[in-house]
Amino acid sequence: MTNRAEKGLLPAGLQDVLPPLAAHESAVVERLIACFQAQGYDRVKPPMLEFEEALLTGAGAAVAGQTFRLMDPVSQRMMGLRADITPQVARIATTRLKKVPRPLRLSYAGQVLQVRGSQLRPERQFAQAGVELIGAPEETGDAEVVLLAIEALSAVGVQELSVDLNLPPLVGALAGGLGLAAEQVADLRLALDRKDATAVCDLAGSHDKLFQALLRAGGPADKALAALAALELPPAAAGEVRRLAAVAGLIREAAPQARLTVDPVEHRGFEYQTGISFMLFAKGVRGELGRGGRYEAAGPNGNRESSTGFTLYLDSVLRALPSPAPAQRVFLPFGTAPEEGRRLRAEGWVTLAGLAASGDPVTEARGLGCSHWLDDHGISEIKD
Repeated sequence: MTNRAEKGLLPAGLQDVLPPLAAHESAVVERLIACFQAQGYDRVKPPMLEFEEALLTGAGAAVAGQTFRLMDPVSQRMMGLRADITPQVARIATTRLKKVPRPLRLSYAGQVLQVRGSQLRPERQFAQAGVELIGAPEETGDAEVVLLAIEALSAVGVQELSVDLNLPPLVGALAGGLGLAAEQVADLRLALDRKDATAVCDLAGSHDKLFQALLRAGGPADKALAALAALELPPAAAGEVRRLAAVAGLIREAAPQARLTVDPVEHRGFEYQTGISFMLFAKGVRGELGRGGRYEAAGPNGNRESSTGFTLYLDSVLRALPSPAPAQRVFLPFGTAPEEGRRLRAEGWVTLAGLAASGDPVTEARGLGCSHWLDDHGISEIKD
């Protein structure tokens, strides 16, 4: 391999984002943030690096295995490079903003870096944008964040969006009501995540029919909720199902066009969620566009604040959008008066100025990717 090739080689899962996609991603992020701020979610900007003990506690413990670590040469303490922004926002809410009245609405956008990619998302560095609703235990809070995700994605142009509602605590609540051992619950949860009916049958024992019914209940929201309502569940598990039905009803009322599905036993990726959670998909797009749900954030007085939110993955979101339209670029031959450039930019043109006298400005303009050039008669289109 040549020295030049070695310099251009990047680690697996990392890539340069080139024009025009870099500008397109930035514009999409700003439109998402504008949607968040329009509903009162104020933007915060956490640092890329934090001390390990702060970054990986609470909700951050779920991404400890995905976090790069390094030694801070100043303090000689271990630091982590963020793999997810949600734990950082929760930290800000309970430290810097601990005296701000609840519910607290915060939004964010930034890059994250993870140790490993997945089969559906091999990228290890990507942009996130999202919101957190801190200190809002109500069902209306669950519905608000789902509806905001739908509205924001629709605003940037995502079509055929679907929302998959999940209940990560349901299996634990059911197992607790039935008196199942912790080790049995862990194995059973894994089998349910894999949708392995045979393993569920072996692990559930005398409760096999109930867990098999949960496994079959997944699907379109109306059908799934009816199936769940028909089951005889312990009080805690039944309460989770009633809350899910209430939240789904609120979403239906406010966004009847949304396609809702329910998977009551999905737990993968929701390890720190304590209530209703969800994933966002678009038809024909690889991977999820984002995910969110309810969790417990450490409160300012040592208490726990019931919170919810979501994170959008910009690499997946961009795959759900059409390619950006090429900018209208006009070439300004060498010697063009500065006020001409200012006038054209005010009209929405992208201007590229010639930096030296050229024998053929049209050829130079075409080489720079311009669609038009400024001649003595005004703006002329460059023909192929």
